[in-house]
Amino acid sequence: MTHAMPIRFDILTTFPEMFGTEPPAALAVSIPGRARRAGLADWHATDIRAFADNKHKKTDDRPFGGGPGMVMMCQPLWDAAMAAESLDPRPATRILMTPQGRRLDQPLVEQLATKPRILIIAGHYEGIDERVIERLAPLEISVGDYVLSQGELAAMILIDAITRLIPGVLGDEGSAIADSFSPVGPAGLRLLDHPHYTRPAEWDGRPIPEILTSGDHARVAQWRLDQAMARTRDRRPDLLPPDERNPT
Repeated sequence: MTHAMPIRFDILTTFPEMFGTEPPAALAVSIPGRARRAGLADWHATDIRAFADNKHKKTDDRPFGGGPGMVMMCQPLWDAAMAAESLDPRPATRILMTPQGRRLDQPLVEQLATKPRILIIAGHYEGIDERVIERLAPLEISVGDYVLSQGELAAMILIDAITRLIPGVLGDEGSAIADSFSPVGPAGLRLLDHPHYTRPAEWDGRPIPEILTSGDHARVAQWRLDQAMARTRDRRPDLLPPDERNPT
């Protein structure tokens, strides 16, 4: 998986200041910041308010039919999307962060990491006018079964998850391969990660597992796989096929 040009993220937001490119902005540090400095990824925030055609630059209004909250309007969002997409000739994969979408998981992140360009809509309020969602036809993604007050936070989660899979971003390419939910188990099972230990060899009267100092790489690898299987059975049995959940 390679990108001839940096993978580009365009975020449609009413809070563009959240997507700064210098520390301590959230995406400007750690792995996403490293990806940007290395020219492997970049992100650009488009202010939806700049495209509002009303005097007060409002992007929301009361819902038809009554009810609580406000709804994001079609026109500013559509115009912002068209303006952002015009900035790069590569087609954008459109994504709407919404609790009603497909739950984000590692296979989906791996799929999105192959895309050259991603446009993310960070929603607010009670929702977005359904008509502009229908016209944009984005992939709808949820980061979990809960509600955030800011779609920008969900967008940052998605960007972070994707950028760490871009070749050359991590110091050790094996890090992403060995992560939880990556297909490292038998038959490509997506397991939780095994326990990790570092110096000192004993802390608070608790020694590390002796096998880790054995020097036998094959036995260590098998131990780690066994631990990952056991942890997955205990904490996330839903990740395993039925015949692996309760071994005899």
